[in-house]
Amino acid sequence: MEKKIISTGALMGMIAIILGAFGAHALKNVLSLEQLSTFETGVRYQMYHALFLLFIGTTHLINQKSKKIIYNLTVIGTIFFSGSIYLLATNNLTSIDFKVFGFITPIGGLFLISAWIKLFIDILTPMKKKIKI
Repeated sequence: MEKKIISTGALMGMIAIILGAFGAHALKNVLSLEQLSTFETGVRYQMYHALFLLFIGTTHLINQKSKKIIYNLTVIGTIFFSGSIYLLATNNLTSIDFKVFGFITPIGGLFLISAWIKLFIDILTPMKKKIKI
């Protein structure tokens, strides 16, 4: 599981760098400052969660079941959150109206928050058990 998590984190990080460069160079002439800022938000959160997955894949503080749950929440959350932000920021570049997918962004955010909550609970739970012993 660790190899899968680390590989996904590395891939997400690489894609975030590519999209960040694409936004800074190719999109700066076709998007407004507000749209560019929105696009950069998607890139930034994707990179945060790529690094988060690298941590999850290398830590021994949580068990395999929790790693799998956090992995799934993070991947789905990043696709929904950052993916919908990319589509919404570049909406005027295509004939497809991506604004109908705007409701996906907060759902993705909830998945990402849930992954962090799961980590927080799993980190605290063993600490409580150690204190009782």
